[in-house]
Amino acid sequence: MVRAEPNPEEVDLTPQDQNGEYQDDFEVRWDEADAANPHNMTRKRKWAVVILVSSMSLCVCVTSSLYTTTYSQIMVEFGCSRIVATLGLSFYIAGLGWGPLVMSPLSEFYGRRPIYLVSLPLFVIFLIPCAVARNIQTMLVARLLDGLAGAAFTSVAGATVGDMYSKSTLHFPMLVYTASPFTGASLGPILGGLINSWASWRWSFYFLLIWASLQSVLMMVFVPETYHPVLLRNRACKLRRETGDGRWRAPIEKLDRSVLKTVLRSLYRPFMLLLLEPMCLNLCVLSAIALGVQYLFFGAFGIVYGNAYDFKLWQTGLAFSGLLVGMVLAVAVDPWFRKLYPRFNRSGQDEAADQEPEARLPPAVIGAPLLTIGLFWFGWTAIPSVHWIVPIIGSGLFGAGMIFVFQGVFTFVVDAYPLYAASALGANSFTRSTFAAAFPLFGVAMYHRLGDQWATSLLAFLGLAMAPFPYIFFRYGKRIRKKSRFATKK
Repeated sequence: MVRAEPNPEEVDLTPQDQNGEYQDDFEVRWDEADAANPHNMTRKRKWAVVILVSSMSLCVCVTSSLYTTTYSQIMVEFGCSRIVATLGLSFYIAGLGWGPLVMSPLSEFYGRRPIYLVSLPLFVIFLIPCAVARNIQTMLVARLLDGLAGAAFTSVAGATVGDMYSKSTLHFPMLVYTASPFTGASLGPILGGLINSWASWRWSFYFLLIWASLQSVLMMVFVPETYHPVLLRNRACKLRRETGDGRWRAPIEKLDRSVLKTVLRSLYRPFMLLLLEPMCLNLCVLSAIALGVQYLFFGAFGIVYGNAYDFKLWQTGLAFSGLLVGMVLAVAVDPWFRKLYPRFNRSGQDEAADQEPEARLPPAVIGAPLLTIGLFWFGWTAIPSVHWIVPIIGSGLFGAGMIFVFQGVFTFVVDAYPLYAASALGANSFTRSTFAAAFPLFGVAMYHRLGDQWATSLLAFLGLAMAPFPYIFFRYGKRIRKKSRFATKK
């Protein structure tokens, strides 16, 4: 779930000299009240686009987790083991995480809309072999390809939201979009449990086909191109055709770069950040553990609630309501929490400190302990003598902690690595998706070997080990950034 960012050269679309005069009279740029500028779209239209791209991202992530409720039927029909069936989840998540490393830079050359026009039909098409598969091999290949196609909506879609808002107004729309993949992953088992308890597993994919098809039509009709450099390039081309004057140029046309070099840079730079930047590495690992645990729960909930309360498939699916409600509440209380974040500064009145990247970390400082508390709560209350609502409340705390952690980590890495924001988010996406793909493969075996309480406690101890890092970087991040090769020094 990477948000594509413009390269540093592309950020200044109206270059000026020291006197404030434009250096090139034939450079195409936005006028102050230009109707074509995405920043000047009406508030209703902006929110319509935010809702559309967020709901498409929700659909993509529901597709990832709804599959987990088909295991019992697929194992019987295809004659495969649980671990092989789980590969369908892991392959899909791998596609979601690794696809943005290529799609994000491509969107910076061709714009957001062409990526959607290619990815949307492919996402729908690759659902068809999932629905009609006659063997597990077909299912696994189709799931991988579907994940790669869906990656556009966990990466480029975030860039679409960013294109429409200034920095001062971006926070809440981006939070709504950021929450959509995680709420979608929690919604999937709820829907899947209800479908697969009374219908064939194929109806899970028929349902997804109908939803994705309708969503794709709405996206293609109502979501416009929003990437500023490409819009200005289109305007420059139109001016050259209408005037016959070849001197009209957009800023993006003056850049000396190639698609291949940009894509290659997008592939290797995230790993440089992981290897050379301790802040990036540790925050990526924290968010990766959170997402890995969420996807591990898709197998573990059936074991835990089955052992403790004898829940059936549909009841286990509904147990994910705790995660979902916790995430929604975290988004709902964010405006109130934002009033508390300035209090984290030691001075309390230091406006300059509020502009530092570290000022973006308080949500993660709050969220990291919530992750650990929620896991311990869930693990040690999911026993027959305690009512089933109690562990569900614990999972809700974990869900709220997830939203707070991702909110803080995403905004911090963008501010701390402004010239390499896409690479930093790419590193986070790769790490998260790798953990989310791997954790379900050993989760069920771990719960059988260690038992429900200690297996969950092991996950909680992982979260506990990483929980101090947001606070450490909040306190000492400025000092660490001064020694960094990639982070801003300001």
